[in-house]
Amino acid sequence: MTPRHLPRAGLALIAAAVMGCATGPSSEQMDRDFQAMMKASFRSEGIATVDRIEQDADQAACSAAHQANASDTQRIEAEARATIRPPGDGKYLGDWREGEKLAQNGRGMTWTDKSADPAGNGASCYNCHQINKAEISFGTIGPSLYQYGKLRGVTNPADPAALPMLQYTWGKLNNSWAYKACSNMPRFGHKGLLNEMQLKHLMALLLDPQSPVNAQ
Repeated sequence: MTPRHLPRAGLALIAAAVMGCATGPSSEQMDRDFQAMMKASFRSEGIATVDRIEQDADQAACSAAHQANASDTQRIEAEARATIRPPGDGKYLGDWREGEKLAQNGRGMTWTDKSADPAGNGASCYNCHQINKAEISFGTIGPSLYQYGKLRGVTNPADPAALPMLQYTWGKLNNSWAYKACSNMPRFGHKGLLNEMQLKHLMALLLDPQSPVNAQ
């Protein structure tokens, strides 16, 4: 459609926009319209309820302008670190074989699941990371985790010198925002997506020298 086919009001609006005079809806109105659209687009089904689209204050800060400001970032990371607790028995590593199963498993938390118990969930790690060299299908949203422990000098997880890396990795899996505010990585422990034993299995996959992550 060319301008000569537009109504006079349409031509005036285009001219005003070109001159920088046109005004659209405010950002507040756009936010309200967006929230209304989101709420109208979803319905509760099984265990998947619409409260999942409700943002807490930190999520809202992360969504504003796609990134939290510096003060928000520091606050979010500090609050996230405060939520992390060490394993109840003091042992960080489980079975890397179970960790590999979790990494391959993307099931859980859908409306067809009968329970929200994290024991039925997977971690879906390969959706975002390379982990095992033998796996040729993986996502690249996150960095490669191949040889994660080896590259970080963890040759013996029982060595006290390895503890800082165990603690960091444990924290990252529990609440990724502790080290990078607004990270896209799921906050597995903080949000109850995985239980403590499942997290230990993932820890073993990443840090056990015998796992395919580090042994190959």
